[in-house]
Amino acid sequence: MKRWLTLCLLLTLLGPAAARAELPRVGICAYSSRDTFIGSLLGQIRERSQGTLDFQIVYAQNDQNRQNDQVLQMIADGVDILAVNPVDRVSAVYLIALARQHNLPLILFNREPLREDLAAYDNAYYVGIDPRQQGELQGKLAADYFRAHPEQDLNGDGIIQYVLLRGEPGHQDAELRSLFSVRALTQEGLRVQKLAEETAYWEKGLGQERMAMLLNVYGHRVELVIANNDDMALGAIDALKAAGYFAGAQTIPVIGVDATAPAMEAIAQGALYGTVENDAAQQAQAVVELAALLAAGNAPTADNFPFPMTDRVVYIPSRPVTQ
Repeated sequence: MKRWLTLCLLLTLLGPAAARAELPRVGICAYSSRDTFIGSLLGQIRERSQGTLDFQIVYAQNDQNRQNDQVLQMIADGVDILAVNPVDRVSAVYLIALARQHNLPLILFNREPLREDLAAYDNAYYVGIDPRQQGELQGKLAADYFRAHPEQDLNGDGIIQYVLLRGEPGHQDAELRSLFSVRALTQEGLRVQKLAEETAYWEKGLGQERMAMLLNVYGHRVELVIANNDDMALGAIDALKAAGYFAGAQTIPVIGVDATAPAMEAIAQGALYGTVENDAAQQAQAVVELAALLAAGNAPTADNFPFPMTDRVVYIPSRPVTQ
């Protein structure tokens, strides 16, 4: 932070031209370059930070040790702010300790750390969504579908047989989206039976592979597919199409999360029944505005930061999306 204050003084003396040339440096470490939503989020951050912040972005490719090394390198390079999308939310405690040791503001995003870890450093923040809300919205979408289409209870037993595609073990968003989607279905008065769940690590290819395997085992017993994100949902749709679904009257509701551009196209085509918006634009805006405040040495308040914050956690609201 001393470096930034010194920089401000120099820029004042050197004038507007120098100010444009030397912007606060933000080091971003993302968990993977293969995640469609993360790509969209980072694209929004770049777009919204033009002329105000200098972002350096690296990818850990699902390797927490690699990410730790990347953060250490960024600290050595003299960044003013750290913004990290952790590979492992439990390992965020190490990243928080590093930021605290070097007196650097830290913005964690997309993967929420444990609250007790975040509380250990008063200059650490989290920006993301509430996965409980997203799960509830998924469950309500499914309930709305089956109330409108009772014929989709294919075996007529009054019970919805479903399969679940989970993001990854231990990931908070995966755990809570899974739990609250099914809980919302039952709270809406529907009876459900889980045939199986498979982990597809947020990836479309793995979603297709896992769904094809489930179809081989359960066939036409599957009446609903719930996926923790759109990439896996779209992979499931590819497997369903290969099995003959969506070609005529035979269909099956698939519900995802994120509202990515490919998912919105699939909704328009009638292949994906619904998704839950994971508002990349607003999350990016929150990250950019928070980084700008912290780079200037200002703590976010209700007067200078337009997003609701509780205990240094910013949740962007979600909404359901269908045709």
